[in-house]
Amino acid sequence: MTSANANSSAIQGDTVAALVACGAKALADAGVAFGHGTATAEDEAAWLTLWKLGLPLDSELTPGAPESIADQAVTKEQQALVATLFEDRIRTRKPAAYLTREAWLQGVPFYIDERSIVPRSFIAELLVNPQPGGSIDDWLSDKTRAVLDLCTGNGSLACLAAMAYPEVQVTGADISPDALAVARINVDKHELQQRVRLVLSDGLAAVPGPWDLVLCNPPYVNTGSMASLPAEYRAEPELALAGGEDGMDFIRQLLKDLPSRLNKEAVVVLEIGNEKPFFEAAFPDLPVFWLDTSSGDEQVLLITEEALRHWAAT
Repeated sequence: MTSANANSSAIQGDTVAALVACGAKALADAGVAFGHGTATAEDEAAWLTLWKLGLPLDSELTPGAPESIADQAVTKEQQALVATLFEDRIRTRKPAAYLTREAWLQGVPFYIDERSIVPRSFIAELLVNPQPGGSIDDWLSDKTRAVLDLCTGNGSLACLAAMAYPEVQVTGADISPDALAVARINVDKHELQQRVRLVLSDGLAAVPGPWDLVLCNPPYVNTGSMASLPAEYRAEPELALAGGEDGMDFIRQLLKDLPSRLNKEAVVVLEIGNEKPFFEAAFPDLPVFWLDTSSGDEQVLLITEEALRHWAAT
C-alpha cells in the first residue's frame, strides 16, 4: 500500500467535522505544502471536504455554533469520494485549486487549471478590501480610465479591477496564450466582456497605453528560491514564477519601458513577494511606497508616474 493510499484510508468519519479533522491530519502527515489559497492543513482540509460534498465553502464548522454543519451526517459513499480527493492531493502534490478547478480571491470565485498560476496576489486585497495604509484609491486621479493588468494569468486581477472601478476599461495582458485562454473563461464567467479585453503581449510590447493604472504581479522568484520550491509550486507554469538570478529580470525591463507608457498622475502597483531586498538592491534610487496588506508592508509597492519619470531621466 502506498503512503498516499494509507493516508486516504485513514480519512474516515460519519460527520463533516470528523472528515475535516481526518483530512487535516492526512495532509499534515504527508507534508504537503500550502500557500495557494490556504495556509494550514485544517483550512485546506475544510476546503476540500466542503467542495467535494457540495457544501458552501463558508459553512460554519465550529461544533455548537449557530448554523454549524460540523455534526452533519456523511454517508460511506461520501466518505469514499472525499478520501479519493485527499489521496489525489497527496499523491500528485498539485495545489488544491487545480483539483477543484476553482480559486477564490476576496470572496470572488475564479476558474483555474494547470495552464495558469493559481491566483493569490495581495493586490486583490488592495482592490477589494484594503488595509489602512493600503488603498490604491488614495493615489488615483479622478481621470483614471485606462487600467492595465500585466501578467494577468487567469485574469482574476483584471476582473476584480473592473468590478472595483465600474468607470474604467481594463486590459489584461500576458505572454502565455494558455494563461489567456483561462483568463477568457473568467472574463466570460463574470460577464465582463465589454469592460475587460485580453491581449497577448511580451511585457508592454503589445499594450503601449498610455495607462492611468498598471497592476502587475510578475515573475519575481530568484534562482536560489526556484531551486527549493515545494512540489506544489513546481506544478505551476515556471514562466509565471522565475525572475532570473535575483528575481528582477522582468521588472528591470518593465521599469525601463513604463515611463513612456503612462499618463500624467498614473500609478504602478507591483507585487514582489519576499524579494524586497533584491528589489531595493536593484533599484536603490527609485522612490516607492510600500502598501499594507494582510501579509505586512513588504510585498506590494506603488510607484508614481512622476517618480518613475524622474528616476528614468536621472
